[in-house]
This record gives sequence, structure tokens and C-alpha cells, in this order.
Amino acid sequence: MKTLTLREKIGQLIVAGFPAPSLTEDLKRLIRDYKIGNVILFSHNIENKQQLRSLCDELQSSITEHTGYPALISIDQEGGRVTRLPADASNVPGAMAIASTGRPENAYAAGRLTARELRALGVNFNLAPVLDINNNKLNPVINVRAYGDTAETVETYGLQMMNGLRDGGVLTAVKHFPGHGDTAVDSHLGLPTIDKTLEELLELELKPFQAAIDAGAEGLTIAHILYPRIEPERVPATMSRAIVTDLLKMKMGYRGLVISDCLEMDAIKKYYGTANGALGALQAGVHQVFVSHSAQLVIETVETIENAVASGELAMSVLDEAVQEVLRWKEKYGRVETDELSVVGCEDHCRAIAAISEESICLVRGSLAPVRKGDASDTFFVGSTPYRTDLASSVARTDLNFPATMGKAFSAAHALIGIDPDDGEIERTVALIESGRHTRVVIGLYNGRENAGQLKLANRLIANGLRVTAVALGKPYDLELLEGEFCGLAAFEYTSLALVSLVRILGGEVVPTGRLSVAGER
Repeated sequence: MKTLTLREKIGQLIVAGFPAPSLTEDLKRLIRDYKIGNVILFSHNIENKQQLRSLCDELQSSITEHTGYPALISIDQEGGRVTRLPADASNVPGAMAIASTGRPENAYAAGRLTARELRALGVNFNLAPVLDINNNKLNPVINVRAYGDTAETVETYGLQMMNGLRDGGVLTAVKHFPGHGDTAVDSHLGLPTIDKTLEELLELELKPFQAAIDAGAEGLTIAHILYPRIEPERVPATMSRAIVTDLLKMKMGYRGLVISDCLEMDAIKKYYGTANGALGALQAGVHQVFVSHSAQLVIETVETIENAVASGELAMSVLDEAVQEVLRWKEKYGRVETDELSVVGCEDHCRAIAAISEESICLVRGSLAPVRKGDASDTFFVGSTPYRTDLASSVARTDLNFPATMGKAFSAAHALIGIDPDDGEIERTVALIESGRHTRVVIGLYNGRENAGQLKLANRLIANGLRVTAVALGKPYDLELLEGEFCGLAAFEYTSLALVSLVRILGGEVVPTGRLSVAGER
């Protein structure tokens, strides 16, 4: 490290993104001229497994050539709603779904097989698992990404996922310290505040993180959230030395890599500026900062840090400590032998995730009568298309269609409705169902709390005396908002994997055995 120039040191501390499935000219410039040594991949970078493997090989070659060290290639591969891997890979269910199986070994298996596929693809750093406790039902960004709403559930399943990923050979980053569960604001779009004392956080939010630290957590992501009872300055945890150094490192004993959440999120970009946010994060004790989208903001960040070192605002010793920490993990994970690409999406992995998915489906209310395949003239399927619920989620797949998939599987009538149907669409849908003399309706709800028209339609169908099965394809809390007698299933995610499981469960081939890992109707 002694031979590195200032710019080369700074390049090791920055993670950049780019908007294409191949290296762009902007990214090549960042690597060549600004010595950027790490990248983050999103869905827009990925087409299929062969392309992704080739892309990672090219990234490693270019970054190693221009910086002298291998790259940490990171990705948000949590499972469920937040998946970046292509359709020909194995995308596991999300956190709340896995916890609802009641079997912690499923979290370990999900982590282990995910790590094996990431390694085969050339990705060595997974930004998972989520250790937030979803103790706020109105949380717009965590919700089903959390394993549950108690510290015990999150600790039990989150650490198993962490261990599976680590045993599979990839670096992990538990997130979002000190906890993003008790917010009603998405830090992609605003600056959340959690007005809790340190003692209150130690009693709940910090428990899973302390357990992960005690279990040898190697990476950890800091959240863009204000904690005014801990940090008196109006800066988020990302830029708080009281939180990053005094609490996390000194009090809780963490000795691994500390990374920022993306500094282009509005919580930082809008209120502090991305480059200044990066400088503040390094001063607070963060080791690696993410500037995930804009090449110009990466350049501004490099130059801001260079100027801060030159002026004495950022001590070289702080910079060197961060570089040493990054290089320590590059030594362990940067140059690993990859598995054969054939492991990605292999039959064994597909069987494993299908079994986990089926075990995750919860019957949370009423009784479930099977829909008869080939003889479902009494049944009508209805629901909306998926959409991108927040900026952390992967882009919604336009080919996913709950009513059409179920209608085809059961040779039954079906209709697609809007995300938030108005009174006119509700009236037309009810009339269509009743005119066909259907006595049973299966309605797919997708975050109805935020799209009240879905709930209004479901309640109208129940009130009209139809036998209604409501399937929560997003947050399970939707089922609490329905009135009257109905059958309620929680599937947690609008994915092709979940739809396949629902066909088997609605058809009576599989009995739903899942149990909700959050408070509600059980």
C-alpha cells in the first residue's frame, strides 16, 4: 500500500456503477484515470448468466490492470423482491418468505446456493442479508425484505443467511445499521428520522447486528437515517462518527468492513450532496463509499476527497486505515477460484428454491378449498400487474401476470385490473364476475394498503357473498384490511417462483404450511 498514490488510495474506497450490460466509456475512464477499484451491478447490467460472467471477467481484468488490485464486484442479491441475477440463475425467495417456512436451515441453504452461483458468475460481494426488524407496518422500503418483526426472528434467520453466503465463499454486508425497520420514509426519496435513545436501540434494533458481529460479520452497511438522540449534529448515521466509530466499532466491537449505502439516494444527495456525503462518511469511519450511478458524481467525489486530504480536513491516517481494510477483504475474496458456470440455475438449485418457496406460503385466515384443474368454471381469477414498489426493488417484470398465469393453469376465467382501480373499474370487474355466474374469486393483492382500490374491490366481492380467496403477493398486512369471511394466503412476493408455488397450493397439490413471521392474523 505504501506505493499507492493518493488517487489510487481513494479509488480503492469508491464503488461505482454504470448503466449498461458492458463497460461504458465513462466507466473505462473512471478505472483508467480515477483508479476506481470496485463496482456495483444492478439489473440493467445483466442479461443472462454467460453475459454476466463475461462482464465480471472484463471488469476484473480492467480494474486489476489499472489499479494493481482485484475488484470487489458487489450486488444486491437478497432474494424475493430484491434480486439482480438473470432468469437463468436461481433467485431465492425473500427474507420474510424464508422466515415463514419456520426452518432456519432454509435461510442457510438460500445463502449457500446464492453464494455458489455468485462465485460462478464472478461476483464476490453480496450486499445482504437484511437485519432490519420490520416493526413498522407502514415501512415503505423494508417490509418483506425483513425476516420478521422481532429481534429473535431476524437474528435466527439473518445469521443463517449470512453464514450460508460466507461459507459459500462471498463477502457479505449485513444491513442497514443501526436499523431501518422503524421508519415510514424511504431513504431513497427522503431523510428518515428514528427518535430513539441508544438504550432503546440496544433493546431491539441493535440486537441482530450485535449477534452478527459476535458471529464474525465481515461487512456491514450504514443507513442514511437521522438518530437525533445519539448524534446531536443533523447528519445521518452514514456521516456520524458517534454512530460509526463510537457505537459500532468501540461499543459493539465490530472489526470488519464498513460500507455506505448508496450516496446518490436523496437522503444524502438532496440534503448534503453526494461528494460531501462521501467525505463525511470517511471522516465518520466508513471504509468504502458507494456512488452507484453517475460517473460525474464519482469524479466529484474523488476530487472532494483529494482536496480534503490536501487541506488537512481528512487525515491521511484515516484514509490509510480505510484502504488497509478494503485491501484486507480483497486479499480474501478478490482472487477466488470460480465454479463452473453450469452450476448457475442448475437442477439441484431449482428444486431447492422451489421447495423453500412452497414451504413459505401461509394460510393466514379461513380454509382453502382446492381449485379443480380443467373444471374451474365456478372460479374467477383477478389481480393487477406487478410494479416497482421502491427504488431498492428490482425493476418489475412486465411478463408476470397473476390472473393470466392462474387462468391458464386452471383453464379458468380471469381479468387483469389496474394497480389502484377506481370506482368505475371496480364496478365493471364485479359485473364481469357476476355475469359469468362465478361463485368463487381468487384475487391477487399487491400492496393494497398503498393501492386502496384493490382492497375496495376485494371487500366488495366478499360483501356480495362470493367465496373469496385473497392472495397477498406483497406485504401480508393487506389481509388485515379485509372485512368479512374470506380465505387469506400470504405469498410475500410477485415473482415467477411464487406464482408456480401458488398454482400447486391453490390446486391442492401442496398444503400450505408456512406461518407468518410478523404479528397479524395467524
